[in-house]
This record gives sequence, C-alpha cells and structure tokens, in this order.
Amino acid sequence: MTRTGATPRRRAELASLTGGGSSLVLRLSVSGLPEVVHWGADLSLPPGSVPEELVRAGDPAVPSSAMDEPWPLTLLPTEADGWSGRPGFSAHRSGVSVVPDFADGTRLTRSDVDADVDADVDRIVLDAVDTTAGVAWRCRLDLDAHGVLRVAHEVTNLGPGVMDLAAVVAMLPLPSTAQEVLDLTGRWCRERTPQRGPLHQGGRVRESRRGRTGHDATLLMAAGERGFGFGHGEVAAVHVAWSGDHVHLADRLPEGAGRHSGVIGGGELVRPGEVRLAEGDTYAAPPVVFVRSEVGLDGLSAALHAHLRARAAHPRSPRPVTVNSWEALYFDHDPHRVAHLVDLAASVGAERFVLDDGWFTGRRDDTRGLGDWQVDHDVWPEGLRPVADRVRGHGMQMGLWVEPEMVSLDSDLARQHPDWVLAPVRATPGTRAWRSQQMLDLTRPDAYDHVLGLLRAVVEEVGIDYLKWDHNRDLHEALDASGRPAVRAQTLAVYAMMTELRASRPALEIESCASGGARVDLGMLEHAQRVWPSDSNDPVERQAIQRWTSLLLPPELQGTHVGPSPAHTTGRVTSLELRCVTALFGHTGIECDLAALGEDELDRLRGWVRLHRRLRPLLHTGRTVRGEETDGAWWHGVIAQDRLHAVLAYVRLTTGALARPGLVRIRGLEDDLHYRARLVDPTGREPAVVHGNAISQPPWCATGVTLSGRALAGHGLAMPVLDPAAAVLVEVSAV
Repeated sequence: MTRTGATPRRRAELASLTGGGSSLVLRLSVSGLPEVVHWGADLSLPPGSVPEELVRAGDPAVPSSAMDEPWPLTLLPTEADGWSGRPGFSAHRSGVSVVPDFADGTRLTRSDVDADVDADVDRIVLDAVDTTAGVAWRCRLDLDAHGVLRVAHEVTNLGPGVMDLAAVVAMLPLPSTAQEVLDLTGRWCRERTPQRGPLHQGGRVRESRRGRTGHDATLLMAAGERGFGFGHGEVAAVHVAWSGDHVHLADRLPEGAGRHSGVIGGGELVRPGEVRLAEGDTYAAPPVVFVRSEVGLDGLSAALHAHLRARAAHPRSPRPVTVNSWEALYFDHDPHRVAHLVDLAASVGAERFVLDDGWFTGRRDDTRGLGDWQVDHDVWPEGLRPVADRVRGHGMQMGLWVEPEMVSLDSDLARQHPDWVLAPVRATPGTRAWRSQQMLDLTRPDAYDHVLGLLRAVVEEVGIDYLKWDHNRDLHEALDASGRPAVRAQTLAVYAMMTELRASRPALEIESCASGGARVDLGMLEHAQRVWPSDSNDPVERQAIQRWTSLLLPPELQGTHVGPSPAHTTGRVTSLELRCVTALFGHTGIECDLAALGEDELDRLRGWVRLHRRLRPLLHTGRTVRGEETDGAWWHGVIAQDRLHAVLAYVRLTTGALARPGLVRIRGLEDDLHYRARLVDPTGREPAVVHGNAISQPPWCATGVTLSGRALAGHGLAMPVLDPAAAVLVEVSAV
C-alpha cells in the first residue's frame, strides 16, 4: 500500500492513496480544491510521490466554444471550478449564493500514519478555507486494503450570518470505458429489482425523499463497460451510507468533467431549510462509499464484503439459527401456544427465538398500541419473563419485535402527548396515516427519553438479546413543531438511540427491519447487526431479492428464513427443499408455524439446520459468486477464501425455451487443484437425491464427479432438468 507521508505537502504537489488494486491520485493545486487526477486501477506509483508526467499525460485539449483553459474536476465540483453538472456544494445566505473558490488552495493536514488509522487503511485528510465566502472545508478519504474508498466531507460556516445548505455531494470520475449504468428499484415485497441501460449524456439521478432508505433504494449505482456482468467487465459503483433522504447520480456532459468523461457520486438529499448553519456550525455529510472492479459485479461485492467483515463491530460469533413467530402467530399471542412454538423451535435446532409484534399494551392488530412499550398483562399475565426463561432453558437467545419510531393515534402515548407526533402543525390528526400509524418525533428530547426508557426497561427486565427493529412507513411530511424538515435530525436520533441501548447492553443485537427491506444501507449497519431484506418469504421472490442485496451485503448480514407454503405475501406453493436452499445462503432461520408441520417435515427441517450449521463457517466468510440468468435459471454460491471448499445452488425460476440446461461453469476455484463435486440434500438427508420438481438428472448427480478447478471453470457441470420453482445444491471440496 502506498503511503503519503505525514508532513504537509507543498503547493501544486500530488497525493495518492492505494489499496486493493485501486489508486486515487489528487493534485493539490496552487488555488482551489484538489483535482482528481485518477480514480481507477492501481498505477504502482512510487511510495510517497506521483510523477508529474502522469498528470501531463492526462491534461485534456481545449475544444471549440469552451473555456479558454482546461478546468479541473475537484473533490467538490461547482461552477467556480468550471463544472456545469449537479454541484458538489450548494448553499446561500439570505438568498445570496455561496460559491467558494478556495483561492488559497488546500493543505494536507493529516495522513494515514495517525494513530487512529487502521494499518490496512490509507488515509488523506484535506482542509481548505475561503474567508471571503465564509466557508471551511474538510475531506477525509480512506482507501482500505480491499479497494473500498470512503469519502466524508465536512463544511463549516465561518459567517457572517446563517448559511442555508442545499447540497454536499461526493463525486469521483466515471471509468473511461463506462457505457452502461445499473441501479436497483423495487417496492414492498419486491425489493432490489435491477434496471440498466445506456449511460447517456446528462444526469442519471436516483433521489429518495422517503425519510428512510426505501424499498426502491438503489443500494449501489454502478457504471461500467458495455455488457458488464457478474464475472466480467470494468465497473465502478457508489453507495451513500445514510438511512435518510439521499441521492445517487451518474453525470456526463458533452465537454466532459475535467480530464474525465463524467462523474459518479452521491450524498444526503437536504431539504430546503433542513440544514441551517449558524456561524461556527459544521455539517458532517454522511460517508459516501466508492468501489471499482475489473472483473464485474462480483468483484465489487468481494471488496465490499471484505470491507464490512474487517470492521471491528462486525459480528464474529456464529450467526444463530432464528425462529421468528410472525408468520406462525401474527397477533395471536396465547402464552401456551407461544410456549409450544418455543419447544418446537428448540427441537429443530434453533438458537434464537424472536417474539414478534403483539406483545405490548393494547396491540391486538396493527391499528393501535404503538408507543405503549410495556407488556400487555391481559395477554401475558405473568409478563414475558416465563417465556424468556423457557427460551433460555433450551439454550436459545431471546428476541423481541419493536417499532420505536412510530406511534398509533389509538395509544396511551398519543392521547397523553399528541404534540409528539411528527407531522405538519396544519395536519388533522390521523391524516396521511400509513399502516394506521404516525411518526413519533424523536428529535424532541422528552419523546426520545420516554421511548428509550421504556425500551431499556423491557430489555433489562426480560433479558432481551436481540431486537427486531421495525419501521413500517415512509417519513412523509416529516416536519417538527416549528415546521422545519426533520428527516436528518430524526435519522441521527435513531442512530443515537441504538447506540445508547447497546452501550448499556453491549451483547444486544439489532436487526434493521423496515416493513421488510426499506432500510438497508451502510449507515444503519454501523448500528445494526443484520437486515431483513424483505417481508416476502416466497423463495422465488427471495432468490432475486437476496441475489441483488448481496451486491452490497455478505450473507451473514441478511436475514433469510424458511417461510410457509403457500407464501403469506404471494400465495405461491413451493417445496420445502426450495425454501431451505433459498434460506441457506444468509443468516438463516424459520418463520412458519412449526405446529402445523408433520413429523416428516420437522425431521427434514432438522436435517437442514444441521446442514446449515456445517456449512455456516463457509457461507459467512467466503466469497460470493453469481452466474448470469440463462433461459429462466441461474446459479449462485460461496467459495472459501482459501478456494478449498464451495457450495452453490442452481435454481430454475421459470420454464425455459430449451429442453435441458447448459453447463454451469464455476469460476473462482484454484485452476490446478482437483475437486469433488457432489449433490447435497438441502434438508440434510443422505444419500442426496434431487427432490420436488426434478424431471431428470445427469449421471454425475448420483455418484459425484472429480474435476480440476480449470475444468470446472472452463467446461462446467451439467445440471438437472427442473420444473419451475426448484433448485439443487452442489458442494465442491478439494481432494
């Protein structure tokens, strides 16, 4: 890794960061913010320096009818730099635009040798001041050993007067080969739907004003060469690590962006009047994460997964197999029925039991009770301690569902404190309800302290190990009592509440559930230990949802449960085997009524739990690989970091035009090693056979086959002929 040195740099010097096969090169010019000379492949530059010839080689020509001299793409581009696209910085004072040019230039104030920097992170911290415009700027750039770059801007108002901030957007150059752009959209129970197309001139912008990340959030916006896929192509991507309003963009102008063809970037979406900086106040923008790959989308995921796993707070213990009560009980919290479900959960090998919605005062349906976070003694006359003791008596952890940011108007809390509802003053109570609930204004210290106190009490009294933290509506018209937009302040309050809860009970884990997958982002993952990707447990829908969620998150951070058949959200009937295969590749669990299953199904679930436990060390540390969809089917899997072990699923989603599937080529193994590939029963039974909707299978499925890694990648394995909604599981081990 190239180090930049600790001493401040002279004017017009160059600074570089290198890690994970990528390099960022900046020119600290005599005036203005640093110019981005290069963001791309590792240039193998000499430590501590960047040759001036590199800069000269990329200096652009001057086109006709343009500025007389080439202009730089800076780290925060504005019109003052010559940039005519979406500005990196926008603000005003009393209607007068604030456009700093930082004519005195930028200084390098710190570098990666500081004591607070991890050994595998290359860092630059830059500062600039424009006294005329009354703005100070700081930027911290961290490039880790996996090639993930985090850009964090700070802006301080030096006065005079209040500065109204409109935007701080981090941007970096697009790859010169970029011709296509990919992002994700979705809705409830159909999150993470890919959409891609040509990268045209102008801006490709994804904005979210939902007050939470959103079911339609892109997670990553990626731009790359034409036809890039999971295993091939140069591609770069951006992610805003923030759980409130946000923007992602790819912007390309006819005259380019300095020496580059365009930019990719993102940041918090700031509403008018939301960020007003008094003299001396500082706005810290959420970190924006950039990553690039020369081997397609799997390369992006490999870097991001390694980045997340390197965090000090990343879960280290085996992710416990979880039974959640929701699709078994809904609001029917009969203590005897719950106790029976706990016993059955233990009998199939569960390691955590989560009591979902319905345990607190007055909560008999989804129209009332939110905010009254005390045990309903009409339902639980002895409280929750007996069920928690029963759970722990089986050696399991105890989890509980909460939704602290919301309030039902039919609740004691709303009746006692109607002013705590986060809504416009002009709004009639009950208007713009969503799932019969309103937002609770956690920006108010009294409301915040009240909710935090109730949560702490139940967590300590019951001995809760895990909170399923839900968030079942967008923050539509989230205005505080003064009429000021409150999404940013509300988001920071939620982060703070989670931090305080875990500070008082460090072993407590939190799941980010927001009516399923509406709050999946790296800002929330600083405080939560897993996400719930979707409220849909239909395995056909889940195959796609988990496939695209894994662009950003490794399997151990995604909750994946075996649901009932037919599925609650779609009515689709599926085999237990498909549900087990789908749930295997994540932080796995069960969310169906175990009491409604026959002994054979319970026995098959036991086998599946044993199989998951055996494969869990591989699944939760290995490298995710995915194949392209071909004729209604695809494959995906996980390969161990040492390339000695792998497991993959071949899944048929729909009927295909071809009578039989082609060969599946498994990339990522060691070319010169030999591997034994064998079929594995997803419910753990031996000998393995293809279950459910299999029409026929190739001979190797019955006996296994031994091939080199080169042959598995270059030739491949024939797959069984499957009806739709069916899958097979293949384990590959070095011999």
